[in-house]
Amino acid sequence: MATAPMPWLKAYPHGVDWHAVLPGYSLNQLFDNSAARFAERPCIDYLGRKYRYREVADLVRRAAKGLRGMGVVKGTRVGLFLPNTPYSIILYYAILRAGGVVVNFNPLYAEAEVRRLVEDSGAEIMVTLDHARLYPAVAKMLGSGHLHHIVVCSGADVLPFPKNWLYAFLRRREIASYPDDEAHVGFAALIANDGVMDEAVIDPGRDVAVLQYSGGTTGIPKGAMLTHANLVANTTQCILWMTELHPGEEKVLAILPFFHVFAMTCCMNQGLAMGAELIVLPRFEMGLLLRTIERTRPTIFHAVPTVYTAINMRPGVSRHDLSSINYCVSGGAPLPLDVRLRFEKLTGCHLVEGYGMSECSPVATCGSLDGRSKPGSVGLPLPGTSVEIVSPDDPGRVLGPGEKGEVCIRGPQVMAGYWGKPEETATALRDGRLHSGDMGYMDEDGWLFLVDRIKDMILCSGYNVYPRIVEEAIHLHPFVAECIVIGIPDAYRGQSVKAFVTLLPGKKLSDRDLLNFLEDKLSHIEMPKEIEFRDNLPRTTIGKLSKKTLIEEDQARRAAVH
Repeated sequence: MATAPMPWLKAYPHGVDWHAVLPGYSLNQLFDNSAARFAERPCIDYLGRKYRYREVADLVRRAAKGLRGMGVVKGTRVGLFLPNTPYSIILYYAILRAGGVVVNFNPLYAEAEVRRLVEDSGAEIMVTLDHARLYPAVAKMLGSGHLHHIVVCSGADVLPFPKNWLYAFLRRREIASYPDDEAHVGFAALIANDGVMDEAVIDPGRDVAVLQYSGGTTGIPKGAMLTHANLVANTTQCILWMTELHPGEEKVLAILPFFHVFAMTCCMNQGLAMGAELIVLPRFEMGLLLRTIERTRPTIFHAVPTVYTAINMRPGVSRHDLSSINYCVSGGAPLPLDVRLRFEKLTGCHLVEGYGMSECSPVATCGSLDGRSKPGSVGLPLPGTSVEIVSPDDPGRVLGPGEKGEVCIRGPQVMAGYWGKPEETATALRDGRLHSGDMGYMDEDGWLFLVDRIKDMILCSGYNVYPRIVEEAIHLHPFVAECIVIGIPDAYRGQSVKAFVTLLPGKKLSDRDLLNFLEDKLSHIEMPKEIEFRDNLPRTTIGKLSKKTLIEEDQARRAAVH
């Protein structure tokens, strides 16, 4: 697999076998195995309403037969336009059982983006809630591309009593009505059958399970084709990495949205594969999160750095009992060291950083959960995964320890390609490896360190400046809560560094104070030329800090001035 000895093997966590044989079955089989083994165990806890594995399995079978009756056959694309609810899990596996392909949609997408992805994916059916903010957005899409049916799920029906009654009564203005016609099918009607049908024959290595839209290395959304084998392999890799898991006993707190690839694999698929109870929250709201942790006592909690930051900064958070949490992985964005240390002190668990992308299902590397992770590293390659650092100028040349280049990934979790985009596929998948578009290096022990996205690199007077390095230095200041660094036009240097910073509550800091603090931590060329303090920084819909938004704001402001 690799073109050189695999240095990470010498640092591999005890009990993890890089050479482990990974299963080649379908996601359908993954779920069926757990449903049989853990039939009477709790599968989902949604705001207090619980479903056992056998109940979820029955709903999946009946929903699958209902979808088959709507015309879903092998390869039919079906869109999920849902926040986290039991429907997210049931319909995901029902689509796969019917032979279809799941297309994940962010329910907060603007209309133009939803329409573009509906048309690009060729989705024939969309699934959504009867919520006044969600259903109308999907209804507008009928007739776009191949879309001809909408499955509408009742938000009240999955709530426990009396929340279901109160929701239907007190929040009726938020419930959307929909036509009683052939284009619309309610969830109750969808599952009104015995669930018995001939299942689609799946070739796990060839058949696509999910179209996961990603900006990739160009920023233009493309559907990463993730096969059944890709997703089962990555799910299994993540389980192997957590050597002290207890199948049938773990509880996974699922606050990240399942339409995001990190949550899909590491919360939903991994949780179900090990017979865990999925504690599902529809949104991130701090009070609800802390109450849920104390009520349900989760053992696994994966999130993005901004969630861990928010918990750390919550006034009075130390009064809450978070001690049940044993495993935490941060992904989706760089994890500042001070955020990790504060959260570990608060909870007593090891918080490690993982690295990946939609195109590799998504996890490629992860920090060691035995406490041996190196500060600043995004970990070691997962079992069966090889990471190579190649020269950006000569992709055929693999670089040595400490040399910075493009991170390339080989492994069973790497996508089959981009949907309908052969040229982009050929660019991303070269010489049997996925070119990530990320700059990084690997040390002599095989630990991977990211420098930055190639496209985010700032070119100052001919020198490469990596925003992540500047951000990490700024984060060392004890008053700093969060920061984002971008490149801005500079008539003399070409580009220079601008930092957007938020402070911890009650703290004050001037430009000059921060620059003085950074003097021995950054080179002259890396020092911010502009610093803008803000009360809040923009975020994406899953809570990641949004560098793209700040770049667009800065460009618009400069254009207005000129």
